[in-house]
This record gives sequence, C-alpha cells and structure tokens, in this order.
Amino acid sequence: MAKSKSAYFCQSCGYESPKWLGKCPSCGQWNTLVEELVEKSSPKVPSWKSVGASLRVNKPSKLEEIHSTKEERTLTGDMELDRVLGGGLVAGSVILIGGEPGIGKSTLMLQLALNIVGKRIIYISGEESEHQIKMRAERITTDPKADCFILTETSTQNIFKQLEELEPDLVIVDSIQTLHSAHIESTPGSVSQIRECAAELLKFAKETDTPVFLIGHITKDGTIAGPKILEHMVDTVLQFEGDRHHVYRILRSIKNRFGAAAELGIYAMDGTGLRQVSNPSEILLSQREEELSGIAISATLEGSRPMLIETQALVSTAAYGTPQRSANGFDTKRMNMLLAVLEKRCGFKLSTRDVFLNIAGGIKVEDPAIDLAIVAAIVSSHEEVFISSKTCFAAEVGLSGEVRAVNRIEQRILEAEKLGFEKIFISTFNMKALSRQKFNIEIKEVNKIDDVFSDLFG
Repeated sequence: MAKSKSAYFCQSCGYESPKWLGKCPSCGQWNTLVEELVEKSSPKVPSWKSVGASLRVNKPSKLEEIHSTKEERTLTGDMELDRVLGGGLVAGSVILIGGEPGIGKSTLMLQLALNIVGKRIIYISGEESEHQIKMRAERITTDPKADCFILTETSTQNIFKQLEELEPDLVIVDSIQTLHSAHIESTPGSVSQIRECAAELLKFAKETDTPVFLIGHITKDGTIAGPKILEHMVDTVLQFEGDRHHVYRILRSIKNRFGAAAELGIYAMDGTGLRQVSNPSEILLSQREEELSGIAISATLEGSRPMLIETQALVSTAAYGTPQRSANGFDTKRMNMLLAVLEKRCGFKLSTRDVFLNIAGGIKVEDPAIDLAIVAAIVSSHEEVFISSKTCFAAEVGLSGEVRAVNRIEQRILEAEKLGFEKIFISTFNMKALSRQKFNIEIKEVNKIDDVFSDLFG
C-alpha cells in the first residue's frame, strides 16, 4: 500500500512546496502555506471518462489542415449577460463568476437556468437545499421556460454520474469551493481540491461541448478565492460587483476568450430578482430640481457601451491641518494627480483644502475620458459656480494641463445627444476625424483646461 503524500500549498496563489515556508516565493505573502494531502493510500476512483481518455492518443495536425468552424452561440434570453459574454454562450466554454456574499450570484444563475428557452439545464448546489432553491425560484418567476433540474451534491464523482444520465445542455455549479474530488484527500475549498474539481469540470465541458458556469467565492481582498491558476483554466471570468445597500449591480467581464474583455452589464435588484437595465445613463444621472455646484457629467465608455455618468466633487477648508483626499468609484492616486495639475498649471490653491469625490450610482470608473469632468467638478465646487446640467465632458487631462483625445468619440457624442445634452467639451485632436454636420449638439473643442474654465466660468 502506497504511503500518503502531502505537500504545502499557498492559499493565495497555489504555489506548491515540499516543505513549509514562512514566505511564499511566488506571490510574496507571509504565512499562507498550508499542508494538504495530495495522494490517497487507496486506489483512485476514475473521474469523468478518465480511463477512456487515457487510451486516446492525439496526433499533431498542420495548421492549414485544421477545419475552422463558425462559433455557434446560444442566446440566454438575458441581453446584459449575452453582451458581457460577447454575444451568447459558446459550446464547451467554462465561465467563472465571482462576487461578494449576498451580491446576487446565485440569483443571477438561477434566473438564467429558468429563462433559457427549450434547454435542459442542471443547477448543482453545494450550499443550499432543494427546498431553499425552490423558494427562490418561486420568488423569481412563476413561468419557467427551461427544463431545470436541481442537484444538491458536492462529490464530483456522483455529479458526473448524474450528468452522464441526464445529458444537459448547460451546467451551473454553485459553488466551485464546495466540491470535492475523491482523488484528493484535502478538505473542500483547499487549493488542491479547487484545482482538481475545476480540471475535471473543464475536461467534461470540452469533451461534451456543454457550457459550464462556475460560481466562485472571493477573498477579503476582492479576488476570487483559490489558486490563480483557476482563472487561467477557465475561458471567461466575470465579476459581479455592487454595494448591497444599493439596488444596482454590475456584471463586468475581466477575461473572455470568445469576446471583448471589460464589457459591462447592469442590473437592478428588486423583490423578484435581478432586472436588466437597458439604458444605464438614465440611472447614473440624478434628477436635480436646481443647479448645484460641484457636479459635472462625463461621457464614458465601458467596453462597447457608452454611458453618461455624474461626477460629484466637494472642496472645503481643511479643519485639522492635513487635508483629506477621498474618492469613491475613482482611483485616489489619479485624483491627486489631477489636483496637482490644477494647482501647478491653473493656480488653484488646493493644497490646504479637503477634496471629496464621488461617482454617482456606486460604480467604479477607469476610463481616462472622465478626467475633464472631474477637474470641472472640483473647480465648480471650489469657486461655488454651477455647471449647466445640459453640458458634458469627454477628454483626458495630461500633466502639462493639455486636453488629450480619447477613443471612439463619435459614440460618446451620439449618446450625449440622445439624452438631450446641448454642449460637449472634447479635445481639438478628436475633431480631425469628425464632421460637425452629423450632430445636433454643440461641440466645444479645447486644447488646455484653461480654455474649458474660461468658457464655463468666464
């Protein structure tokens, strides 16, 4: 009988070491290596057709001899999810969805399982009982359109037996951290178990051309729990974001082998589940009865979707000597850089002032085109002069105070025009490929941020 073999795995990155180390050589984290059994003393139980697969020998093929087939995509009935996936589900793809507890991952997947038309779907849960899932399903919909089967199981060997009998068109696993394989002796949720279970499901998906959704937990740092190799193994990684105290949720594509990354889908959580938001610009712009200082509208782009977002700034006198800098939904370091540009290039004395920045709607923005709206909102609050609610901005700000061009400016202008804006500030360099006759909105081209302030505040 073979001896049981153990190894030490880093719980942060999945690095394997034969002995314990205080610091992980791969990711540099301290005290993250945990001992796990990696080989049982008893013979291994075959996983998904592993015996037959081991007898098959793959041979190399010349590139020109390989026949390319058109990607067949299955529409899920959820326009937001289809957009984020790149146009629908690809056969044999493995999709990992991560997010905070209670954000709505299980609700989103159960809605998907109930609403796909004419498909046989199995929802595998290792966290909830059948009765709990039934209660949630009754709250979400009273007219399920798909043949949805529920399986409460955590053993991958038992799961694959049911999958062979049922032959589903889609598999949903909630969650990958609850599964365990008989090949590995360690506990469910450990690095070796997550890696082995994901590998078995990946093999099943590729051999049967069945799409598989994996729900994943996240760590306190906001990253998906388990080894980093998990994100490399799957085809698509989606992040479900949002504040549990707000109704809006954002589904963001981080990695996608079959579509564009950084795509965005927006949902609203209500008593009957998640509702799709087809026009996010309307929810991200607050309805104001009067003009207020410190508010500017930016025309941003998330993936292929243009959105108009409200940026709010508050500049006040520092009460305790050291001024505070706080940004919600925006990079604080970039905000500090923009404040330095305003002080150095435009003469605004902000070094002794508290500056607070907020992106309305509780979303995070990384598009550099929001820079001009942020500096306009800061100066508006500092000078106590309002900016017209019919004016928006779409440009990046450089360190020398220049207004830089941004990509796909035509989409941004058309979105602003559609929502009734009368004026938009863009960089002069964006005008080279534009024709003013196309638009019914006033386009103000500027070179320096001084030109923006002269036009806005006189």
